[in-house]
Amino acid sequence: MEGNKTRQGKFIVLRRTMAQRLRAKLKNLKEELRRCLHAPVREVGRWLGQMLTGHYRYYGVPRNYAMLDSFGQEVRYLWHRALNRRSQRRTVTEAKLKRIANIWLATPRIFQPYPESRLAVMIQGKSPVR
Repeated sequence: MEGNKTRQGKFIVLRRTMAQRLRAKLKNLKEELRRCLHAPVREVGRWLGQMLTGHYRYYGVPRNYAMLDSFGQEVRYLWHRALNRRSQRRTVTEAKLKRIANIWLATPRIFQPYPESRLAVMIQGKSPVR
C-alpha cells in the first residue's frame, strides 16, 4: 500500500469521507432541492453555500481534498439539474451556472491541520497536570 505512506516513507492513517455517508448526503440534498424548486436562486444558493462550507469544515482533513472536490462537483451538478427543471426549456447553460456557482457555492479547502501541528503544544514552566 504505497498510498498510505508519506514522502519520507513513514506510514500514515488516512481519514477519508465514507462513501456511504457521501451518497446519503447527496440523496438527501437531491430531495431538498426538489422541495425548494420554486424558491429564488439567491435563497437556495445561500443555503447551499452554507451547507457546503459546513461540510468542508467537518470533512476538511488533510489528504481528503479529492473527496471534498467530488462532493462539491456533485452538488453543483444536482443544482444545475434542479435549475433546469424550473422551466420546460433548459434555461441554465454551463456558462451561466459557472457564474452562479462562483457567487454562491464555496470552494473546497482543507480546514483542519495535520495532527502533528495540532497536538504539538508547548507548555511553559511546570506542567499544570502535575
